[in-house]
Amino acid sequence: MRLSLRFVLPLLLVLAGIAYAVAPLVDQLTLRWFMRDLEMRSSLIANTLEEPLQEQLAAGKKVRIAAFFNRITRDERLYAVGYCASPTEKAVASPALPAEVYCADLKRWEGPGDHLLKSAQGPLLISVKPIVSDAAPDGRLVLIHDMSFIARRSEESKRYVLYLFMALGVVVSLVTVIIAQISWHGWMAGMRSLLRGEGLLREPTAERQPALPEFQPIARDLQRLIRELETENRTRDEGQIIWSAESLRAILHGELRGEDVIVVSNREPYLHQRHGDHIDVQRPASGLVTALEPIMRACSGTWIAHGSGSADREVVDQHDHVAVPPDKPVYQIRRVWLSAEEEAGYYYGFSNEGLWPLCHIAHVRPIFRSGDWAQYVAVNRKFAKAVVSEAKTSAPIVLVQDYHFALLPKMIRDELPDATVITFWHIPWPNPESFAICPWRDEILAGMLGSAILGFHTQFHVNNFVDTVDRFLEARVDREAFTVSFGGKLTSVRRYPISIAWPPEREMVGKAVADCRTDIRQLNELPPEHKLGVGVDRLDYTKGIMERFRAVRRLLELSPEWIGRFSFVQIAAPSRSGIEEYRNHEQQVRDMAARINGRFAGNGPPPIVLKIEHHEPRDVYEYFRAADLCFVSSLHDGMNLVAKEFVAARDDEHGVLILSQFTGAARELPEALIVNPYDADQCAAALHMALTMPEAEQRDRMRLMRGLVAEFNVFRWAGRMLLDAAAMRRRSHLVDKSGAATS
Repeated sequence: MRLSLRFVLPLLLVLAGIAYAVAPLVDQLTLRWFMRDLEMRSSLIANTLEEPLQEQLAAGKKVRIAAFFNRITRDERLYAVGYCASPTEKAVASPALPAEVYCADLKRWEGPGDHLLKSAQGPLLISVKPIVSDAAPDGRLVLIHDMSFIARRSEESKRYVLYLFMALGVVVSLVTVIIAQISWHGWMAGMRSLLRGEGLLREPTAERQPALPEFQPIARDLQRLIRELETENRTRDEGQIIWSAESLRAILHGELRGEDVIVVSNREPYLHQRHGDHIDVQRPASGLVTALEPIMRACSGTWIAHGSGSADREVVDQHDHVAVPPDKPVYQIRRVWLSAEEEAGYYYGFSNEGLWPLCHIAHVRPIFRSGDWAQYVAVNRKFAKAVVSEAKTSAPIVLVQDYHFALLPKMIRDELPDATVITFWHIPWPNPESFAICPWRDEILAGMLGSAILGFHTQFHVNNFVDTVDRFLEARVDREAFTVSFGGKLTSVRRYPISIAWPPEREMVGKAVADCRTDIRQLNELPPEHKLGVGVDRLDYTKGIMERFRAVRRLLELSPEWIGRFSFVQIAAPSRSGIEEYRNHEQQVRDMAARINGRFAGNGPPPIVLKIEHHEPRDVYEYFRAADLCFVSSLHDGMNLVAKEFVAARDDEHGVLILSQFTGAARELPEALIVNPYDADQCAAALHMALTMPEAEQRDRMRLMRGLVAEFNVFRWAGRMLLDAAAMRRRSHLVDKSGAATS
């Protein structure tokens, strides 16, 4: 053993020296890689900016160019952007352009050579790209990238190299000790023992040689080191991931390999409806389904939902399963059956006459009945039993969706203590004073805190929930980490802004925009050049449909030149017709549309075309592509995915989005025309601005919005939650192991 140590210690010192010698070479190689990649990125950015920049220069709008550059530099790595029309002119640039970079001296930054500039913020990479025109033959675009992130990557590279040599040293040391031990006990006996694997990684049988207990700690340390290195390599920089169905599948395979994924929602992604002697398959109008269905296509698993279609029972197997999508099944729906009494109390009663108006500030009084609450508890328990029966392991990952299942997380945790429950609340969360009127507020909060992760659309809703828990429960709230400890369990409360799949399915955008414009106008008996607005909603009082119609009426009052030249198509899917408030609202919508059309009759097509019927997603996208504008006027909304769907549909980069300030999407899409839906004059002005907006401005706004929707898509939303769940599971496993070791 003493001989082994004499060999091992110098070896470790030599390997450590090699590691530190190799690190600078790794730094240089990393720097060259990133500089090459950023130069390629600069070329792509220059090609993208060339057309809009030429248009703004031709119009002489240098102030707008500077503002445009300032918006572009929101990218954390793009430090500054500037444009020099000639060496003698002053650069039009974003505010952060360094003083060392000026038009008369751009040649020093062109061609081969060192293009790095040191500044107080860190190293900056300067790229100069020609953008010439007849008016500016010497035009140059200057792109400055922040290189400070390389230092972080360099530290990671050094750490990986050090870990590699540490692992190599441990392996060599282990081999050395084994060889010494073999020499000590005899070559032949030792070789036979190693070939059988005895004394190192497994226990011997009674007939074999005794185990070597001194090797077992070394083996455990080696295994632990390997696991830590694998975990470190799996850690991802979220900003480097291109989020798609493929990357989400890769994350599930790498981070949650073999995990059991279950989704629970009230609404199912596919309904089977009987019409005469045949069965039709429908996809319901639901933002929740729009967001989650691509996730299930990517990760498979089981989706548990209420079977509400008239032919749902006819297509399931003996376990109430049906494979979907119908054309190419990749996951299973498990349908839960509810009686008419259960549906009336749980869904129409407590969920939609109680929680829905409570959480939406839409001036409808919530109604709470003890009978509805009893059904709500019973149905949540029924779904909990379904989750337990569908779980293939004792530790599934369960994604609980929305306000219909506030009690479900705790019920699942009680039955499956090792389950990781991720709850996402798709609607707003009110302030504590508003939520206080709910008679069962404590039970709802306790049920939701059965979640390991609890997600909301916006930080405002996260803050409201944490404030509510702090006000009404005896719980420990950490406002810095946004965690809640309740009943010995920790819940992480996070902001996960939901989005849509990107890119859109080919069948949604396969039809040319020009064909969509022609066909939609013919379908609605409108002239070919008729201006068209569109709204797509469930027929719900929170969506601001009445306010939208008032804005159209006010537009025609203030700008009568649009009478007979502009129509607004409102697609309104029937919703919750079993509730009196919804029936009254539908009648009010119909009456208002009729009054407005009657008032402006005789001057061409009607100003409002009301379509209260279900439309398939492909039909909705055709309206999006045909319209000149989309108006989203929600009075209170969690996110609103219609706004993002309209942006995704416009691959022609035309069309204008008018967006209520009370939607979560308004915080993500500031390039839309943001309005207060209660202000009819402001909304009418926004409609007029949208109808007269130049195509170049439409294109600039739409490009920025499409870029954001593409980057922050639904796969990123799901991936962030699942990555957080994976990290939480790893931490819990480490805590369990350390607890077992100390005991």
